[in-house]
Amino acid sequence: MNDTKDLTQEAPTSPRIRVRGYPLLARMADKGRAKLKGTLGDYHFNCPLDQMLFGFKGVDGDAVLKQLESGASNEQIAQWLDGHGTPKTHEEVEAWADQIEAYKPFDDPEKHDWFVGECKQLGLDPANTTLMDYLEVDDQKSFGK
Repeated sequence: MNDTKDLTQEAPTSPRIRVRGYPLLARMADKGRAKLKGTLGDYHFNCPLDQMLFGFKGVDGDAVLKQLESGASNEQIAQWLDGHGTPKTHEEVEAWADQIEAYKPFDDPEKHDWFVGECKQLGLDPANTTLMDYLEVDDQKSFGK
């Protein structure tokens, strides 16, 4: 786990980065490795964002964490996801990935008020901001980049 990011010092990988088609995977893996190493900082593993990926594939966060603990690379985690949980075709993964990238919490009644407040703190227009946009700007703000 020598490639483990210290999330007290730097942000996890952008949620937009896709590994074998899966967005969120590289970010989730960064957080899982940091959790195992004790350098998670203010981030959370198995959070609602990670649950978007886990829920889509029908896998448990603890099972994924065990894979990370074994030293699995991002590519190996993606291969593990391909073979576990709910089977998905490449087309289903791609459609889900596109949907995740376009997701706007502003349009979700359960997340609307939270998202408006978060976006205002970052100077973003919540109606025109995707979750991915928000996460990237929040990471930049957190680490002064």
